Amino acid sequence: MIRLFVALKIPDEVKKRIIEIRNEILPGWGRYKWEREEKLHLTLKFIGEVDDSRVEEISDSLNFIESYSGFHCKLSRFGFFFKRGIAKILWISFSAGDSLFKLVDEININLEKISIPKDERKFKPHLTLLRMKNKEPKNFIKVFEEFIIPEINFIADEVVLIKSELLPDSSKYSEIQKYKLK
Repeated sequence: MIRLFVALKIPDEVKKRIIEIRNEILPGWGRYKWEREEKLHLTLKFIGEVDDSRVEEISDSLNFIESYSGFHCKLSRFGFFFKRGIAKILWISFSAGDSLFKLVDEININLEKISIPKDERKFKPHLTLLRMKNKEPKNFIKVFEEFIIPEINFIADEVVLIKSELLPDSSKYSEIQKYKLK
């Protein structure tokens, strides 16, 4: 079995800038286990566990992605996902226009044709920055929620089918197929 997802790649210079901003907000971040720079991406579709023999079929069903143009993106704000009232994930959102939502819908439609279920949750463009195991103080949450992100615009022009291997203390990503946008 292999664990897969489809992601929009974020340009390296943008990932570096996000990390700079994060470090400005929270210097001395040593006690936190931040997502590594190379793992920052926008998940378009989490496929999950599939038989290894299906990888080519899945990859081929996504070839239509190359008919899309690159996405004009802008970082928006920091936010949190909560579980039972406790912040569990710190993320940064961005806008990329309606065509990104159209792409996500088309990915779901194409994968449904080969028996991969459609996502039931509404797509929310974000990059996961930190997974929190402990309850954080309110000032930690407040400082991120109130931070005004400087204007950062970029073009994302590559989508990737990624293999995710769960390890005891993290995960490892390997690119299986790249789809270059126009």
